Amino acid sequence: MYYIEESSYGKTEISVESLQLTQRKLFLGDITRDTSNEFVKQMSYLSSSAEPINIYINSNGGEINAGLVIYDLVQSSKAPINMYCVGAACSMAAVILAAGWKGRRFILPHSKVMIHEPLIANGVGGSATSISRMSDSILETRNLINQILAEHTGKTIEEINSATSFDNMMNAIISI
Repeated sequence: MYYIEESSYGKTEISVESLQLTQRKLFLGDITRDTSNEFVKQMSYLSSSAEPINIYINSNGGEINAGLVIYDLVQSSKAPINMYCVGAACSMAAVILAAGWKGRRFILPHSKVMIHEPLIANGVGGSATSISRMSDSILETRNLINQILAEHTGKTIEEINSATSFDNMMNAIISI
């Protein structure tokens, strides 16, 4: 999709994505290594200015490590960041939404946020030692994610542990 801009030099086609980036708007869909790499590029471009950055989230979540890259960028930004949940912020996307600055996190009236414990994709297999180490790793990841949520929501770790023990759906009125 393109936007046509007219000037004294003639007409220029600008992609909507480029136009939105110049307006300091970023969009986060499902979280993968590729989308987090794209997010890094966009944040690198925008980090040269202290003007606010608007991040619009509509995501079912995704890969934890890719999400932690985005989380770290949001946390390290010198520019103010406005976070908007526009549809859904589920799983890792909910963690990223929570990482927004207090007073700069917004959710549209019919949007949903869902938190839960980390999941293992593609089943479990391997030796007993491998499975044991995988279990230790996922528990460590759960503790990290729950600590992040507790820090950004003002809830206790016990409240977060309880809230993430199942697929916990929330809307603009209901929160943990």
